[in-house]
Amino acid sequence: MNPYLNEDLVALAAQARRFAADRIAPGYQERDRTRVLDRGLMKAMGEMGFIAPELPEACGGLGMGSLAAGVIHEEIARADLSMSYVNLLASLNGQILSQHGRPEIVQPWLAKLIGGEALFAIALTEPRGGSDAANLRLRIERDGDDYIVNGEKTSISAADQADAAVVFGRTGSIDAGAHGVTALLIPMDLPGITRNRFDCHGQRAIGRGSLFFENVRVPAAHRLGDENKGFVQVMQGFDFSRALIGLQVLAVARVALEETWAHVAERQAFGKPLSAFQGVSHPLADLDTQVEAARLLCLQALWLKDHGAPHSAEAAMCKWWAPKLAYDVIHQCLLMHGHGGYDRGPMEQRLRDVLGFQIGDGTAQIMKTIIARHRAGRAAVPA
Repeated sequence: MNPYLNEDLVALAAQARRFAADRIAPGYQERDRTRVLDRGLMKAMGEMGFIAPELPEACGGLGMGSLAAGVIHEEIARADLSMSYVNLLASLNGQILSQHGRPEIVQPWLAKLIGGEALFAIALTEPRGGSDAANLRLRIERDGDDYIVNGEKTSISAADQADAAVVFGRTGSIDAGAHGVTALLIPMDLPGITRNRFDCHGQRAIGRGSLFFENVRVPAAHRLGDENKGFVQVMQGFDFSRALIGLQVLAVARVALEETWAHVAERQAFGKPLSAFQGVSHPLADLDTQVEAARLLCLQALWLKDHGAPHSAEAAMCKWWAPKLAYDVIHQCLLMHGHGGYDRGPMEQRLRDVLGFQIGDGTAQIMKTIIARHRAGRAAVPA
C-alpha cells in the first residue's frame, strides 16, 4: 500500500496483472520477432475495461480516474511494453478526442478505442526535428467544408498499424509558431495517405514509421479544438502521458529486478550465493530504491491530475528520470545474469524496449527545460 492507491486500485492492479500474466506475457518475444501487434489481445483488453478507463462515462469510459489508468498501464507493461502502448495511445488520444472533438464525430471512434477495436497514432514529429514541436511544416489548408493536408510525419508510433491519427499541422504562418497549429482527426484509410515502417531497435511489435499526406481531404468537422490553437490546447494532454510513460518503463525495470534478486539469491559462487557479495547486492539495492521513489513520483503526478492540480513539472520529471533509470536498472540486471542475460531473451528485449523512451515523446533536455521554466519562470528560461 502507498498513499496514492486505495484498496479498489490495488484490486484493479491485481486483476490486470493476472490478465497480463496469463494472456500477454506468453507472446512477448514472439511479437517482437514478428513485429505484429495482437489485435485479439487488444480487443480482450477492451472487453476487460483495461483501455482508457479514466474517460468519462458519457464518452463510453468508466470514469475511474488517471490513477486507475496508471495501475493498469504498468501491469500490462510488466508483461510486454509494446502491448502497453495500446493503453498509452488510447489514454492520450482519448483525452484529446473527448475534450476537443465534436461528439458526433469522435464518439464512434471513442467507442472503438475503448473497446480495443481501433488503434490510434498521434502525429506530431516531422523530419525537420522532434524537439521543436511547434516548428511544424505539414500544411493544413481550408477548402470549403474540408481541409487539404500535405506533408510528412515521422517517427510515429504504430504508423503502419493505426486505424486513425491525431495529426498536427500548420494553418497559420511559420512565424506564428505554436499559435498557428491545428489538430485534425484523420482516418488512415483516406485517399492520399501512404505509410512505412522503420526497422527499430526495440518496441518492435508496436513499431515506428512515417506518414505521408498528398492532397488528403479531411472534413472540417474533424478539427480538434480551435483553428490555429490546436497545439496549445492539445499539448496539455502530454502531462498525462508523460506520467504514464514513467510507470510503463518502471514496471519493466521492476520485473527485471525481481528476476535478478531471485537469480543472485540462488546462483552460487565461491561457496556462497551471489547476493552475499556486496558488489552484487548493493548496486541492486541502490537501483531498487530509486525505482520505488520514481514510481511514487509518477503516482503523485497522476494524483495531482485527478485532483485538478498543476502537475506539468512533476510529469516532466517522470518522463526524463524514469526511462533513464529503467535502462540503467535493466542494464545492471542483464550483466548480473551473465551471458544468459546477453543472449536473445526477455532481459535483452526489455533493454531494447525501454531505450526508445529516452528519445521519443520528449527528450530529457526538453523535460528539464520544462521543469526549469516552472521553477524559475518562463522569462528566465526562454529556450
